[in-house]
Amino acid sequence: MSFIDSLPEVRGLLVANVPLKKYTWLRVGGEAEVLFVPKDESDLAHFLSSTSNEIPMTVLGAASNLLVGDSGVKGVVIKLGGGFSNVSIEGSFVRAGAAALDSKVAKKAALSGISGLEFYAGIPGTVGGALRMNAGCYGSETKDVLVSTVALDRSGRRMVLNLNELKYSYRHSGASNDLIYTEALFKGVPGDISSIHDKISEISDNRNISQPIKEKTGGSTFKNPDKKKSKGLSAWELIDAAGGRGLKVGGAQMSQKHCNFMINTGEATAADFECLGNEIVSKVKKYSGVELQWEIQKIGNF
Repeated sequence: MSFIDSLPEVRGLLVANVPLKKYTWLRVGGEAEVLFVPKDESDLAHFLSSTSNEIPMTVLGAASNLLVGDSGVKGVVIKLGGGFSNVSIEGSFVRAGAAALDSKVAKKAALSGISGLEFYAGIPGTVGGALRMNAGCYGSETKDVLVSTVALDRSGRRMVLNLNELKYSYRHSGASNDLIYTEALFKGVPGDISSIHDKISEISDNRNISQPIKEKTGGSTFKNPDKKKSKGLSAWELIDAAGGRGLKVGGAQMSQKHCNFMINTGEATAADFECLGNEIVSKVKKYSGVELQWEIQKIGNF
């Protein structure tokens, strides 16, 4: 019996040996031993409750800030699909599935005159990823607008977690990594529709101007360090000062446009990106004494 044959029957998609590079923005990475795309929350809960805890499981979102190892990912990779992408309005609240794009949340809120969620227009990921890492930009982050989230644990048990239980800090959640988020409830405030759209347009324009969004990239590579340790300098400023702008390893390069972004110039491997990132960490540490921390998430075997 093969590995996939030992898994429970599902209503969604269950496929063996799926190349993951086509799903990632960096366009690198090996195969998922098994890819599971659940039809809905009950399908996911059934799968989790019927699968041994010894089998590794990894959740894949938009993969916009993800580096997948060249040797692939063992166990099951779970990718939430259309059954988890709905966004609805409930007064001044926005309820969104974990597979919904952050930009969809911002736009849906704007159409209903709900302010406070505009910053999501600048994040190229999904709600699930935002929940996992307290995603944010332009002075706002997920913890500022989140009320609660629904998640399943490894046994398939459904739970509702409030904001405090997620133990957020900068680009980090203290909640268990085994949780799989399925939806979130956000709270905005009533606002002028025209002003909200103007702010979203401003965020989108700033992103187009400052970031290499037309390249195969992975978003911000490193977290901004503590301002006291970095003397107020952000990650990109430290990288630039240390000579990292345009630095290249194999097919991986730090963008000339925004030097905290890595880009795939053509035939990069995950190993190229990992080596490039580690070289940047070393250069910045030698130049400024600041040790940068990866913001890009790394999964699988390198």
